[in-house]
Amino acid sequence: MTTTLITGGTVVSATGRTPADVLVDGERIVAVLAPGSELLGSDLTGSVDRVVDATGKYVIPGGVDAHTHMEMPFGGTFASDTFETGTRAAAWGGTTTIVDFAVQHPGQNILDQHQLWQEKAAGRCAVDYGFHQILSDVQDDSLTAMDELITEGVTSFKLFTAYKGVFLSDDGQIFRAFQKGAQNGAMMMMHAENGSIIDVLQQQALEAGHTSPQWHGLTRPWQTEAEATHRVIMISHLTGAPLYVVHVSAKQAVEQIAAARDRGMNVFGETCPQYLYLSLEEHLAARSEQWGDFEGAKYVCSTPIRSHHDGHHDAMWQSLRTNDIQMVSTDHCPFCMKEQKELGRDSFAAIPNGMGSVENRMDLMYQGVVDGRITLERWVEITSTTPARMFGMYGRKGVIQPGADADIVVYDPNGHTSIGMGKAHHMNIDYSAWEGFEIDGHVDLVMSRGSVIVDDTGYIGRKGHGSYIKRGLTQYLS
Repeated sequence: MTTTLITGGTVVSATGRTPADVLVDGERIVAVLAPGSELLGSDLTGSVDRVVDATGKYVIPGGVDAHTHMEMPFGGTFASDTFETGTRAAAWGGTTTIVDFAVQHPGQNILDQHQLWQEKAAGRCAVDYGFHQILSDVQDDSLTAMDELITEGVTSFKLFTAYKGVFLSDDGQIFRAFQKGAQNGAMMMMHAENGSIIDVLQQQALEAGHTSPQWHGLTRPWQTEAEATHRVIMISHLTGAPLYVVHVSAKQAVEQIAAARDRGMNVFGETCPQYLYLSLEEHLAARSEQWGDFEGAKYVCSTPIRSHHDGHHDAMWQSLRTNDIQMVSTDHCPFCMKEQKELGRDSFAAIPNGMGSVENRMDLMYQGVVDGRITLERWVEITSTTPARMFGMYGRKGVIQPGADADIVVYDPNGHTSIGMGKAHHMNIDYSAWEGFEIDGHVDLVMSRGSVIVDDTGYIGRKGHGSYIKRGLTQYLS
């Protein structure tokens, strides 16, 4: 087994930072030592296979992106990143673990669908991976399947209050699934938007001749998100199941989550970089010479990016500081403009919903540190430690300590990262939603289970290096 010593850096955790050297033996971290320490009387620098000089840099646990959609079917097409291309892009950006979603549509067998997603990922991933399971057709056999999947390390289940005929579950189905989650310890995840109202608003907008991408956001107003968030919180309260609300974008939805947490409920939420940086006016309503008034299709995702005039962006940053929102994922679900987003050129309602961000999340959130929005420790907490705790991986993932997987990022605060601007990205998509963003920091080295997969020469990992993570129950309940 290869031994590695990362020396001279500052190890940053969710609770503090300290100068320390990190010793890796094979796939695991075996020691975190004061600089210059000797182990068993031996000079470490001269006795290991590889020395990484991290002087002046941060040494952090690899990022954990707990919300990705590789190869997801949606809107008559599939997300353009495969498990191979998407996890390779994640590695470039310092993310060493993803949790993706196995998809079930109405009428499909849940266990068969889970097996299909396992086959899609096996032998292809550059970094480690796990699965949540989407439930769209909650019947008696669905509840039995939930128990079976938990034994396979799938301990979280996602339902939708939107997308009629595709993913939507009615309140009774959601209630039954939450009852089962309360019994078996599963984390219940919700896409919270009032789909029935959205469907009416979209139909009315199209009848009025509104077809451009900005209407995607205008027909999904914050009230539809806040109402559905409140509704699923009440179902959580009634059943006792823990609730995790995905891709929170509206400050009023955060208020619902915060109020539930103030009552002592196990209610949690994530947000995504797009809800911190992008706006309806500047991006969703954008025009360009190439795409005309269809430029905004690049930024169509659900929940939608919101108006910068209504205080949502500042509220989302505040919620991260106060822990009303616990973590940042990407909802990575990229679609190319050509042949995919173009499916909705004549109707915003037909634009495939999704953006590509898995490569950029760690950098984008570090810029929040530079800008004084969050602390260095909070950066590590919301991008690595909390996702690992929330979804049953902590101790192995999300921390630099003896016994943990050697998923390590060396991050240079004096480096610089230009996104787009002629720089090639590594996601399988024909544009960057983050074109022109400048980051005051840089991912210098990435290790996954003790193997260097990105260094100053570029990506040196391999297809199939990533292993399936059999997750435990959440470690975040109060």
